Amino acid sequence: MTSENGWGGQSVVDRLRRVLVYEPIAPDEHVSWEEFGYFRPIDHEQATSEHSRFRQILTDFGTEVVSAQIGDARLQDAIFPFDPVIITDQGAILGRMGKELRRREVDLMRETLTDVGIPIAGEITAPGTFEGGDSFWLDERTLAIGRGYRTNSEGIDQMRAILEPMGVQVITVDLPHWHGPDECLHLLSLISLLDHDLAVVYLPLLTVEFVKELKARNIQLVEIPDHEFPTQGCNVLALEPRRCLVLAENIESIQRLREAGCEVLTYQGTEISHNRSGGPTCLTRPLLRGNGSTRP
Repeated sequence: MTSENGWGGQSVVDRLRRVLVYEPIAPDEHVSWEEFGYFRPIDHEQATSEHSRFRQILTDFGTEVVSAQIGDARLQDAIFPFDPVIITDQGAILGRMGKELRRREVDLMRETLTDVGIPIAGEITAPGTFEGGDSFWLDERTLAIGRGYRTNSEGIDQMRAILEPMGVQVITVDLPHWHGPDECLHLLSLISLLDHDLAVVYLPLLTVEFVKELKARNIQLVEIPDHEFPTQGCNVLALEPRRCLVLAENIESIQRLREAGCEVLTYQGTEISHNRSGGPTCLTRPLLRGNGSTRP
């Protein structure tokens, strides 16, 4: 297969060529913002406006944006398509959400992937759980997976069994308790790779062993300040090596990234990001990076 088919690329830093997003859906009487763990009631008008500008940034960069509809007001978190699936050079691997309210997002993602012609290469099943936000490609043959409240050991074991025949190694990274299971803390809350040798991190919550692994790979670490961890300073979307997209409030983190040689684009996400605790990575599911798969 070639990149003309529109999917592939086992990377989080190679040029973002095609991306899936889900547009916000208006809440109804069945939706409780408290149940979803949001900070305040959903402002759908603001969410729609912010998401439109977010999509425009990606389009202006040159990325093909596949904009899909959620269709069910009870799936508010589906605005974060990074979590139900990962993309490999052999197709998509569907997860199984650790957050019960998000379980049906996997079915929505399955339908969307079918519509855009991406094959399913595997799926995590009960009792395993796996959310995409707990994983990222360290390189094209190594997937780091965070083990915590959203992704469990069984889910990691199943993912390893699916990926090993593809020649992919899985590294497990234990996540901290932090504020407990009711507050989402994904691996990508703590680190984002921005080049093959550069990452933005919140070091206080990373394990010693994982920091050693990063340093053994000669990955330079750009640390965010404590006060920008709550504003998702670590949740940064690489558009290509050392060009990235970040929430505008993270002023000190942005300066540190620029000093490390990054070109930084910013967006406003009061409703789509801060209220719902999901940054630019969460709002996207890259479908094609670099040249994608070269498999027949």
